[in-house]
Amino acid sequence: MRDKVLVLFLILCLGSFASSAKNDSIIVQTSHYLLGEIKSMERSILTIKTKYGKSDFRVKWKDVQGLFSESSFIVSTTSIVRIYGKISSPVAGYLTITTLQNKQYTFPLGEIIFIKSIEDGFLDRLSAGIDLGLTLTRARNQRQFSTRSRFNYMTERWSFDGAFNKLVTRQEDIEAISRGDGNLTVIYFTKKKWFTVGRMEYLYNNEQSLNLRLNTMVGFGKDFVNSNAFYWRLFGGLAYNDENYTGETMDKTSGEAWVASELNLFDVKDISILSNIFVYPSLTEQDRVRVDYRLDLTYNLPLDFYIKTGITVNYDNQPFQNSRSLDYILQTTFGWSW
Repeated sequence: MRDKVLVLFLILCLGSFASSAKNDSIIVQTSHYLLGEIKSMERSILTIKTKYGKSDFRVKWKDVQGLFSESSFIVSTTSIVRIYGKISSPVAGYLTITTLQNKQYTFPLGEIIFIKSIEDGFLDRLSAGIDLGLTLTRARNQRQFSTRSRFNYMTERWSFDGAFNKLVTRQEDIEAISRGDGNLTVIYFTKKKWFTVGRMEYLYNNEQSLNLRLNTMVGFGKDFVNSNAFYWRLFGGLAYNDENYTGETMDKTSGEAWVASELNLFDVKDISILSNIFVYPSLTEQDRVRVDYRLDLTYNLPLDFYIKTGITVNYDNQPFQNSRSLDYILQTTFGWSW
């Protein structure tokens, strides 16, 4: 009881101090406090920018007892997808969000799964990462270069995501292998767990005689599970598929339905796991089905560096002429995120 009273007293005192000094305040379980600028809380880690060091300070979310800030944040909970407003902890162990309409929502800290500051400039709403991999083999002078990159930009209701991957393999007396894929995704979140999505994907792969596949998709989905440990979502809709193969007369377009599932585990110590599968049954080509699958395992290192191993699988039960129906790429890369 005495500890709870002490924590509440610290929150009230620091709230007044933060208002005048324009510093955010954080109370941790040991009844100690931190002063700085709250940047975000995701994957159970609270990130704080302080004046005492060049790198951000990180605190495990389970060790936090209270927050106070006069800035505005996007907050996501296990029951409501997103709320936009100012945050405070008038009661230890709880977070109150005050919206622009002066409505208040209070949740236990354990139900908060995401906090993101949106008052700063463009770069503060942007997160990105880039991975690089290089393999050199003396036999046949083989060289393999791979790169993977991603970005995310967030507003109160919208999320913009992109990912781009490329693999080039060259060796003596053999035609170079070139393969690349990527996507741009726009999501609009409602107040509940439903969302609408627009997505554009591309793939080129000379192993499948595919110069370019461009798939434009629209649909909707739902987050069935969203917690500090993982999220799982299902989504689907309709797509327009435009394919350009080797040979001018072999190009084709088609209409498709699509359904997808995505699972992201991010509370397994220093490891995070992302897995998704997209299934495309054709609406205009009889019995044709395509499947894209991805699995990424990331080991987080200090200073925002990481090592990532990922596999991408593409399947088409009606491949072009004598091309392979199944193709995959396995990459291990070293990367940095910000």
